Amino acid sequence: MIDAVGNPQSLLVLGGTSDIALATAQKYADQRPLRIILADRPEEQERLDAAAERLRKTGSTVSILTFDARKPETHAEVIDKAFADGDVDVTLIAFGIQGDNEKGWTDVEAARAVADINYLAPVSLGVLLAEKLRKQGHGNVAVMSSPAGERARRSNFVYGSSKAGLDVFFSGLGYALEEHGVKVTVVRPNFTHTKLTEGMKAAPMANTPESVAEVIVNGVRKGSPLVYAPAQFRFVMSILRHVPRAIFRRLPI
Repeated sequence: MIDAVGNPQSLLVLGGTSDIALATAQKYADQRPLRIILADRPEEQERLDAAAERLRKTGSTVSILTFDARKPETHAEVIDKAFADGDVDVTLIAFGIQGDNEKGWTDVEAARAVADINYLAPVSLGVLLAEKLRKQGHGNVAVMSSPAGERARRSNFVYGSSKAGLDVFFSGLGYALEEHGVKVTVVRPNFTHTKLTEGMKAAPMANTPESVAEVIVNGVRKGSPLVYAPAQFRFVMSILRHVPRAIFRRLPI
């Protein structure tokens, strides 16, 4: 259960080598030792081991699980194992790929990879999580979405389409789980300096993993259904949503 000041006693990270996810786990662990489950692909074992060792220095108990976003047959097993030792207070869904937009709309396999990893896998895991959380009667889910899903842009519409679907699913899941004592927080960070964006030109109002982690932790604590990082980016997107299409399609974004 989450304690009186809003700190969880257990954290499940799906995408356990994500820079933002690890910064979030570190922030929780710095506030109080907790039980942490890091889950990611078998190929990430070395990075998972290093992350686990670092988090254990806070006094937290850290375990590692493997699953593959593109292999649905691994999804039920990883969720079952994550809940095997007790309730999970906070789950962070933090895996995803950017993909090459030009290849994404001209190559079927490239398009499927983005859709499978960024949308289909989170939906699969979200359904499995919902079953566990309904039974335990409490918990929080935070899922990494993106402002790219709010309106199609020429530069990243393949990625944006996957995040749009994820965003709507988890926003709706929050409505469905509310009566069961479960909160869902959709996180829309602006450009963040991570391994996912390495080599890309930084956008204005760029984040660090630590600044996004701060937003996630505060959003979960408040039970916010939607948060932006940075917070003021909410107003930027509100303006962009209402820019006429003829003008919007010519903006260098």
